[in-house]
Amino acid sequence: MARRRWPAWRAMLPRVAWPALLALLPWWLGLPLMLALAAVVTLLQYRLAEEHAALIRRAMRWGLPGVLFALQRALGGDAFAWGAALLGALAGYTLLAGLEAWLDRALRRAPAVPSAEWPELAMAPIGPAAEIIELQPPAWRVVADELVDPLGGRVVYRDGTYLFEAGERIDGVGMPAAFSPGGRWFAARLDNDRGVLLWDRQHERQHRLRGWQLGGWYREQPWLLRRDDDMPLALPAVLGEDDVEGT
Repeated sequence: MARRRWPAWRAMLPRVAWPALLALLPWWLGLPLMLALAAVVTLLQYRLAEEHAALIRRAMRWGLPGVLFALQRALGGDAFAWGAALLGALAGYTLLAGLEAWLDRALRRAPAVPSAEWPELAMAPIGPAAEIIELQPPAWRVVADELVDPLGGRVVYRDGTYLFEAGERIDGVGMPAAFSPGGRWFAARLDNDRGVLLWDRQHERQHRLRGWQLGGWYREQPWLLRRDDDMPLALPAVLGEDDVEGT
């Protein structure tokens, strides 16, 4: 007996139903929906699962024709209305292409590596001799009362601020916190776990790295990654990202 092909049709139904729904709605309802999708995928790009982000991108690409059809219908459906819709398609898909290029900027900047894990790549016998980088995991501490400073003194945490005995203060961060093995660097999680703050105490410079997490220390320097299965990057490589703040 031949197999039924209902699953393939079901997969196509959302692609047809979504633009059809936007075409039936007034354009002043469909356009805010599209803008809301763009805002969600832009502001929550590091919190969304990959499949959810891809679904939102497809919804914007397939939904734009429906909004433009609703627009030309509202303008009367004449030649002027169709011209406005075509101009809207040109502008809309140009903006979508720019948005997707901006969202994928980290993929373009990241070095291309095979599917093997990064420790295996470091030990591979192919090519010139590679330095094996073994990161020392950060020793995170929840500052219930005080935190011992490796360079001397103690650190107190109060209302989102770390107060150092020497007078320095770090604002707008949460718990836990960690020092580098030699005490040169101080690290703390940003509010709502949105990233990590790194303070270079030797050069008195702070870096607020949104969307990054501290992977570990190597030779008293921080290495960072986006996700647990990513290849860690040294701080100089990360500082080229658009979402990094330095003070």
